[in-house]
Amino acid sequence: MIVRIGFAPGTGALPGPGGLTALVQGLEREGFDSLWVTERATGEAEDPVVTLAFAAALSSRIKLGTAVMTLPGRPPALLAKQLASLDRLAGGRLLPAFGLGQRHIGEQQAFGVRREERVELFEEVLPLLRRFWAEDEVTHDGPRYHYEGLRVLPKPPKGGFDVWMGGASEPELRRAGRLSDGWLAAFTTPAEAARGRELVLRTAAEAGREIEEEHFGAVVPYRRGALGETAEERFARARAVRGPARPDDVIPDLESLDAHLRRLLDAGLSKFVLVPLHQPGSWDEELAEVRDAVLSLQTVTTAKG
Repeated sequence: MIVRIGFAPGTGALPGPGGLTALVQGLEREGFDSLWVTERATGEAEDPVVTLAFAAALSSRIKLGTAVMTLPGRPPALLAKQLASLDRLAGGRLLPAFGLGQRHIGEQQAFGVRREERVELFEEVLPLLRRFWAEDEVTHDGPRYHYEGLRVLPKPPKGGFDVWMGGASEPELRRAGRLSDGWLAAFTTPAEAARGRELVLRTAAEAGREIEEEHFGAVVPYRRGALGETAEERFARARAVRGPARPDDVIPDLESLDAHLRRLLDAGLSKFVLVPLHQPGSWDEELAEVRDAVLSLQTVTTAKG
């Protein structure tokens, strides 16, 4: 199993361009696989595409992921061009992961969608993105969008992407099995990860699809010391959807992060995005300590791998 370990700065605002620069350069220096950014239109974190474009200019090796980017509410042709452009300028390093968006009413207002229409929009837009990336011209007559021989350029260097999806509920997991190339769990226990992975694989098989065994991962928050008030609130919001769990089974401290990742590996996951639930005083020091704690789990490959 090929293990990859990436990093995300969390949902708070980065400390200006200097903080992002230190994070990106530190990830390259220490050997992490990737940088991931989340999205919340009503939050303080910068726009994910703008952030990853900035990161692409600062780096040459690390992959650049969205965990996860809201799909409903974005015009598919323009989004296809935007992501393909970013991927070309980044040398083919983009890893898009999509979701329905936050349940917060403000997020739905920002994207101009009603909660009840998000699923229909998602299921129309994602196949359209794949077609725009792969086909010369796209003709489509759907519930929301209509195109007649529309040509969108540029194309991604590889002609498309392995698209990952998030989600935790049974409908979300089944949707991932029908539409995605990989599943990225979040705020999950190892037991939940194993069950979710099994359902995604089973649904994919029922749909006549195949998802690679290596395409299962998790966003893994970690802490230093006790959970603070903000982290407790985030944990409570996440578990309101997933059900009760022990905090230690979801959010390990740095000392137990290695053991926690090994349990997720045993559950069949091999791609990890680590998220500190605190604001590091120094990204150099933070990444060095995380490197020492867990990076030995990452599969060593050649420069091409």
